[in-house]
Amino acid sequence: MNKIKTREEIKKIAERLRQEGKIIVTTNGSFDIMHYAHVNLLEKAKNEGDVLIVLLNSDSSIKRQKGETRPIIPENERARMLEALESVDYVVIFAEDKPLDLLREIKPNKHIKGGSFILERIKEEKDLLESWGGEFKNFELEEGFSTTNIIEKILENGK
Repeated sequence: MNKIKTREEIKKIAERLRQEGKIIVTTNGSFDIMHYAHVNLLEKAKNEGDVLIVLLNSDSSIKRQKGETRPIIPENERARMLEALESVDYVVIFAEDKPLDLLREIKPNKHIKGGSFILERIKEEKDLLESWGGEFKNFELEEGFSTTNIIEKILENGK
C-alpha cells in the first residue's frame, strides 16, 4: 500500500475516515535526518487515535525556514522513510510554511507537536483545531535529539 498521498487524496481519505468514526491524528514537521525523538513522537502520536497522518514540509518550505543548506534529505526520500514506519498511516507533503490549510482540509481530531516550537504558530494551530472541536497536544522535547545536533556532530567528527 502506498501511504504517500496527494492533498486531494488525503482530503478524500480523511472524509471517509470521519464517516467511519475514526479518530484522525496529525503531526507535521521536516523529519530531516530521522532520529530517535522522531520515532518516539510518531509512536506517541499514533497512540492518540486510529489513524496518523504526517504532514511533511516540502524542500522549499524547509529552505525558507532553515536556510539554503537544508534539508539534507530530499522530500521524496523523507516521505519514503516515514512511509516505512509502522506508526505512520499516511504522509502528505505540503509546500506552505505552515500546515494550516492542510489541517483545515483534513480536520483532524487531534494535532500533535513534539519538542521545539514557535509559540505564535502553536497558537494558530491550537485555535484552528479548537474551531471544529479538535484537540491540540504538545509533547515535551527529548533533550539532546535534534537534526541540527546530528549535523553539528557529523561536521565536528569530520574535522
